[in-house]
Amino acid sequence: MIASRKHGALTPADDSDLSQYSSPACSLHEFQPGRMPDAAPHVQIKRIYDPADPADGFRVLVDRLWPRGIPKQQARLDAWARELAPSTALRKWFHHDPKRWSEFCERYREELREQALQLEALRQRACKQPVTLLYAAKDRQINHAAALRDTLLGSCSSPRQWC
Repeated sequence: MIASRKHGALTPADDSDLSQYSSPACSLHEFQPGRMPDAAPHVQIKRIYDPADPADGFRVLVDRLWPRGIPKQQARLDAWARELAPSTALRKWFHHDPKRWSEFCERYREELREQALQLEALRQRACKQPVTLLYAAKDRQINHAAALRDTLLGSCSSPRQWC
């Protein structure tokens, strides 16, 4: 059986009988010997105030404003993706209120639809190397970088809805 590419995924050229493969997931790599599906994205979040580590991989600041007290040399950034940060209006509305977290995530994902190309580029990079999303917020659990990470990893209610 010959494999062909269709919309970025491997599909059999002849769909007549897939039962010869061990499972649908395994059949992907059985079409082409040595070809494994793309790795799962590796995305972590970290405060910009924490020391840089070689394990961080590609370091990208995802805040709209530059963090106070951090010289650019100390930040050791590979990129600054201001466009992936929540809008000023959304950030001010949220004000890190845990009661607004769920609605904030919904509104933020809605804003991120405008940035589908940048999100996909970052997700593709995360499939090739670790990506660390840097943020300045004090709360390590409830912050926009956590919502962005979940969106990149497809952990939201409709994983690819924003694309």
